[in-house]
Amino acid sequence: MLLRPAEPGDAMAVARVHVRVWQAAYHTLLPREYLDRLRPEDRAQKYDFASRDPRKPRTIVATEERGILGFVTTAPSRGPDLADYGELSALHVDPEHWGRGVGRTLISAARVQLLEIGFENAFLWVLAGNVRAERFYRKDRWIPDGTQRTDSVWNITVNEVRYLRSLKAQES
Repeated sequence: MLLRPAEPGDAMAVARVHVRVWQAAYHTLLPREYLDRLRPEDRAQKYDFASRDPRKPRTIVATEERGILGFVTTAPSRGPDLADYGELSALHVDPEHWGRGVGRTLISAARVQLLEIGFENAFLWVLAGNVRAERFYRKDRWIPDGTQRTDSVWNITVNEVRYLRSLKAQES
């Protein structure tokens, strides 16, 4: 497995992974009709993998010969209450590769990336009820801080729980 920064030509492959993950992981949490309508072509248009500005989202992809296995996106916090935190804004591994260490490798790379651009702490949001994600993040020492929100993601309203983690202790 190779990790590298996402490039503009990766947009469709990343979007395919993104849509497959949502359809597999959220099938009990979001309406089936909504998930069935998700299209990689729509999602790919929203990515900007050309920018290397550390103040903008940065995506790392995990690849093998067959293509992109997963991706992780980090960014500086967009919220005022955690302005000095980095954000892990997306982590998705193609369902065919769940349980093979791709997610662990990507989250480790995301922590390093956030440290390199100057953050000592990070946060992320988990869709409420996403037990698999909650278990994964807790194993990586992310802790829910009790903050919840209702947000609009891909034109659907979701409830999310916030998790925090120190980046200074880089044990995996």
